[in-house]
Amino acid sequence: MAKRYFIELAYDGTPFHGWQIQPNAKSIQESLNNTLSTILRDEINAVGCGRTDTGVHAKKFFAHFDIEPPINELEQLTYKCNRMLDPAIAIQRFFEVPDEAHARFSALSRSYEYLITQQKDPFAVNRRWEMREKLDVEAMNEAASILQDYKDFTSFSKSNTQTETNLCDVSEARWTQSGTELKFNISANRFLRNMVRAIVGTTLEVGQGKINIEEFKGIIEAKNRSKAGLSVPAHGLYLSNIVYPEGMIK
Repeated sequence: MAKRYFIELAYDGTPFHGWQIQPNAKSIQESLNNTLSTILRDEINAVGCGRTDTGVHAKKFFAHFDIEPPINELEQLTYKCNRMLDPAIAIQRFFEVPDEAHARFSALSRSYEYLITQQKDPFAVNRRWEMREKLDVEAMNEAASILQDYKDFTSFSKSNTQTETNLCDVSEARWTQSGTELKFNISANRFLRNMVRAIVGTTLEVGQGKINIEEFKGIIEAKNRSKAGLSVPAHGLYLSNIVYPEGMIK
């Protein structure tokens, strides 16, 4: 009988066209599948906890796969995979989970962070978005706190997606500043395509004084993507955490 295993990994999204396999493009999923299939001598199709777009990074990402017979040396498998995988992908561990555990559908919440630097920094290239304008972080946080009062985030969703609903439960959304570094943290039960980058872009318009809080509310209530701000660049975005039911992650 096949056993199910979870993979905990992290990756720099810079050299990839996102997580998901796609024709004629380098993806994290394809790299992982090829490496596992070679080492385990079986066709492996890893299922991810979500789909990150081109250039987006992940500090913590989970995927699962099934295989028969059971794997006895999981630490050795981690070592072998990390030697073979692209340097931009790092596996932290493999661990066995119940058959019903699913990397995507079992997740209770997901968290993202967006990083901005307000000065030129050679070490921030492809890691943070450089934006030097003066920002009213207090106003941005006022706007961010309003997100928890709404469920329908159509205004922050990429158009023409195949999602059945645009309803999300946002449990946290806040900006923090440390010197010239700005960070936006947001957690929700689910996210729409491009949602975080559109929210960041729109709250930045509040911080720039281009729109006020009432206008920010109006953008959400309009349920129209064209009303919201620009989508900020992908390279400042990180998937930072996934929460699963208690006891599922060992």
